[in-house]
Amino acid sequence: MSERGTERAHETLRVGELRASQLLHTFGIGAVTDMPNLSVIIRGLDRWDRQHAARITENRLLAAVRKRLGDQVAELRMPPYTPASTDVFQPWTQVGVPVAAFPRWLRCTRRDCNRLGRVPVAGVSSGGSFEMVPNAFRPEKSRYVHNCYGSGNKRPTAVPARFVMACGNGHLDDFPWMYFVHRGAEPDSADVGHTLKMVEFGTSGEAANVIVKCGCGASRSMVDAMGQKNADENLPACRGRHPHLGVFEGCGEEPRAMALGATNGWFPLQIPVFSLPEQDEPLDHEIEKHWNLGLSTVARLPQEAARDVLPAMAFWPEFEPFGFEKVWAAVQGRAAEDRAGSDGDGDDTDDTGDTGDAIDIAGPEWEAFTRPEPVDVPDFTTARPKRMPRQAAEFLHRVVLVPRLREVSALYGFTRVDPPEFDVLHTEESRVARLSVEPPTWVPCAEQRGEGVFLQFDEDRIAAWERRPEVRRREERLRRGHIAWRTARGLDPSEWPGARYVLLHSFAHCLIREFSLESGYSAAGIAERVYARGGEKPMAGVLLYTAASDSEGTLGGLVSLGADHARLDSLVSQALEAARLCSSDPLCAEYDPADHARLSGAACHACLYAAETSCVRGNHYLDRALVVDTIVDAEAGIGFFG
Repeated sequence: MSERGTERAHETLRVGELRASQLLHTFGIGAVTDMPNLSVIIRGLDRWDRQHAARITENRLLAAVRKRLGDQVAELRMPPYTPASTDVFQPWTQVGVPVAAFPRWLRCTRRDCNRLGRVPVAGVSSGGSFEMVPNAFRPEKSRYVHNCYGSGNKRPTAVPARFVMACGNGHLDDFPWMYFVHRGAEPDSADVGHTLKMVEFGTSGEAANVIVKCGCGASRSMVDAMGQKNADENLPACRGRHPHLGVFEGCGEEPRAMALGATNGWFPLQIPVFSLPEQDEPLDHEIEKHWNLGLSTVARLPQEAARDVLPAMAFWPEFEPFGFEKVWAAVQGRAAEDRAGSDGDGDDTDDTGDTGDAIDIAGPEWEAFTRPEPVDVPDFTTARPKRMPRQAAEFLHRVVLVPRLREVSALYGFTRVDPPEFDVLHTEESRVARLSVEPPTWVPCAEQRGEGVFLQFDEDRIAAWERRPEVRRREERLRRGHIAWRTARGLDPSEWPGARYVLLHSFAHCLIREFSLESGYSAAGIAERVYARGGEKPMAGVLLYTAASDSEGTLGGLVSLGADHARLDSLVSQALEAARLCSSDPLCAEYDPADHARLSGAACHACLYAAETSCVRGNHYLDRALVVDTIVDAEAGIGFFG
């Protein structure tokens, strides 16, 4: 759990709890979060306490983050945390992630009041309307109240105003209530004659039933602010506000009104990698992990000096079981390799997969899964080959079981209004909201563990299928939809993933449904990783895995499916048979992405769509017609398994 505090005057108040993984996937920096009685925004890294944030060593991930944020990023860390106790006066109550109240407008919940007003700020008068009532013993009961009942515990709770503003450049701001209700004029909200109320009619909660009224007689329906056209006409230009950083920057874009807590209010930009062994032996692996974190400096010391320095280093507990003598010998061996390498020509690629211009995250993982070897290194992704199923051998080259898997994700930014690029490393810089005012020296991470099954396809069969004329015609239709979709959003239309990717991606979604029925995991708990690449070093494979912050993802359900070749054969056959007919056919099968400017072909909620936690592409680039022959293309022979 991660405790949170909100800065108010000179005190820190705990207001709730979140899991560490939620601080990356759902409620990260810049996201608005609902506490039991408060709405808060997660502050930037400048305000985080790094002292209680455990460091994670993952060289490939660090190299990828540096490509986006710069070489000043020195480390990856978990969110700050310290074990809780029953004593609320101990220091653990002050450890957590800082937050600030947002939005800064509140509404009284008393039915005959409905007053709209600002959150009280230290040193600034709020007219005595709203007040914070903290609760040190039950922090989840801390709340804002409205003084329309005078004083005491019976004062009605004040809740956050329902609407905010955001723009595509990552800015977020309070809704301009005074400006909106007075149609461009903005009188002083402290004026007694300009007190605002928000009145709702009916039970639907839609914007047309929400009316904002002012004491001067002005009123307006919130429907006038919803939609891009209404926002352009009735809302002021974006002020460039980053409330999580407490700064304003130039913008001027047309903002968009959205409901508080809307799903398009925050999209994380995170880079996930599987933790792979640096070396085959445990000691060599630890040395490689920590070589650039101080070991390379220790290697240049005399042995007697190193005997005093090494045990004092933060990572010594990981080496202590091996003993100093063995560690020192291994460190000297690693230093000798460096000296020998500096005398040779070397190459342009280091062990992180950095080729100078781009980070190849998928390449090392593909190598680990397609050439699995027994490695005695703890706490990383392990893989071992399994005998091929009889029927699947026609199209698969290898089945690999992954009984132990560790995934590490780093958050390097976020977007608002529109989701980021599917390849987050290529998201436009102007759309990425930063994590801190100054360039960050570290980024928050989360690690999850699980298991999985890797299926490597036969490259010759995939390549032959891609060359078929009917497949190329189908791919061209999908490509036209891709170009129209990205052009409409001002994105580069050249980033087409290819028919190979759409095939493997669709096949993975077919299997997720069948695996969830047999493995005991929910469909939302099974994730995918698609390896699809042509050229000199082709890839064609699918990894289905579980990744959870607790022990649920390591129960062995997926591995047991892959270990039983007859069972796996049956599941693949069932998945393909189910994909041939959708309950929405023939509409689903006849769907033409080129006519509708969409990124998918024959795919819908009734057949291929998966949970948001399962699909990294947001249910885009799917097409049943490339997997099997549908009722529309039954005679065309497009499907790979047709």
